[in-house]
Amino acid sequence: MSDRELDSSPIALLEKIKQEGRVWDDLSEEYGVDNPDPPWRISLEATCDGLAGGYWAPFNICLPEDERQPVMADDKKIDSNERRWEEDKLVDQHYADVPFPERQLLALAHTLIRRGMISEDELARHMKIVDERLHMADGLDD
Repeated sequence: MSDRELDSSPIALLEKIKQEGRVWDDLSEEYGVDNPDPPWRISLEATCDGLAGGYWAPFNICLPEDERQPVMADDKKIDSNERRWEEDKLVDQHYADVPFPERQLLALAHTLIRRGMISEDELARHMKIVDERLHMADGLDD
């Protein structure tokens, strides 16, 4: 995708999460957690940094034009400015009613799916595995 090319069509799984999911503010209160940041927040930020080539990698956009590295057709990097632009557009179109940082997570998942970095089915499978792990103890006697 180029800088300003974005497939912002809805993604069924993310729409379902938006409608049925729970936000950290509610979960932290329910479980008595005082930390205002969800435990997955660092992973979210690290994923965004990794997509840009790493936290310390110089972003092409910040370099003088004659010093920029050419972007290869199969390069999956998304510079920070492009990712934030996509996030803003997706939030405006789909996730404005979702609180932060959950809306950032949904927008990132949207970008990853539309860029072919993960499929909707793969994401659903990973979510199911996490859900099963979280509820492992539900059937155990205390």
